Amino acid sequence: MLEVVAALIWRDGKFLICQRPANKKRALLWEFVGGKVEAGETRQQALVRECNEELAITVKVNDVFCEVSHVYPDVTVHLTLFNAEIVQGEPRKLEHNDMTWITPAEIDNYEFCPADVDILEKIKKL
Repeated sequence: MLEVVAALIWRDGKFLICQRPANKKRALLWEFVGGKVEAGETRQQALVRECNEELAITVKVNDVFCEVSHVYPDVTVHLTLFNAEIVQGEPRKLEHNDMTWITPAEIDNYEFCPADVDILEKIKKL
């Protein structure tokens, strides 16, 4: 099982989502910023690294919003979504095709990675 982490970052009632690159699996689907936990890293360290690599931001990792497991045809992932806040930088697209801030009411306007579906239902209820 692949351990992955992601950040739920809020600003002015909206949260940040990113669109996967066209050349990766699950191309052009929307997701939260994050990625794989590397050997020797804590989940929090991995999230700080991924946010820096993907968006050129430094985040403070807070509590766990939720955890889900999902079986894709090619991999099974265990995803931990952390509440996080930007402490330095303004998000820039370094790896993603696009990014945007959305309200919970706008979730259904975007096609997300299947692993995120249950998480998004929880966000809609906030």
